[in-house]
Amino acid sequence: MISDKEQRIIDARLKLRARFKEKIAATPSLTDNEPQGSGNTNRHGMPQLPVGQHETNKWPVLDLGIHPEVTTAEWSLELTGACEGAKLSWADFQRLPIVSDTSDFHCVTTWSRMDIKWKGVRFSEIAALALPNEDASHVMCYASDGYSTNVSLTEAMKDDVLLAFEADGEPLAKEHGGPVRMITPQLYAWKGAKWINKIEFMTSDKAGFWEQRGYSMSAYPWRNDRYS
Repeated sequence: MISDKEQRIIDARLKLRARFKEKIAATPSLTDNEPQGSGNTNRHGMPQLPVGQHETNKWPVLDLGIHPEVTTAEWSLELTGACEGAKLSWADFQRLPIVSDTSDFHCVTTWSRMDIKWKGVRFSEIAALALPNEDASHVMCYASDGYSTNVSLTEAMKDDVLLAFEADGEPLAKEHGGPVRMITPQLYAWKGAKWINKIEFMTSDKAGFWEQRGYSMSAYPWRNDRYS
């Protein structure tokens, strides 16, 4: 027998998937008739390399200049805002369904790293735990270094958006956001907060750290959507 809370989470997961299914299918990175970029098509039918990007095998480190020391014993994730809310420890997080996925990483500073093999938990699983309100439309993701970034729930609910703790078979390195960072493969990578520690569900959009400084609220790579 499952508990009432467990059944509510299952129901919430199904409702969220149904609510965002059509919206996800209509997003620019899946349906754009004239996407900008070059190379073979990617997993979603867009050009593999977005306009203005160059491929690299390196993984440059870009952040606010702070690399917080966060151990798995100390790490927690708070789910707050327009939702019932929850707080996860590392043990709670590791009990959620873990998936492996390969995706590309497009940095707004013009480099792209292709075919990174990730392991983590889908954002959609986290969202179901939070039991968001019906009018929740966006999230603000916060990090231990003081960073924040906004993402629409339509984008965040995609299956390749993960809270990742491994990259290419290794625990996520501190400089890349370990122990856990969010990845948003169909958006520029600044939308995926390193050292993520809080997700705020919101009923309207608002700007995060770089968005307040002129970066795009939406960040679609195949539209060269870098700045507002």
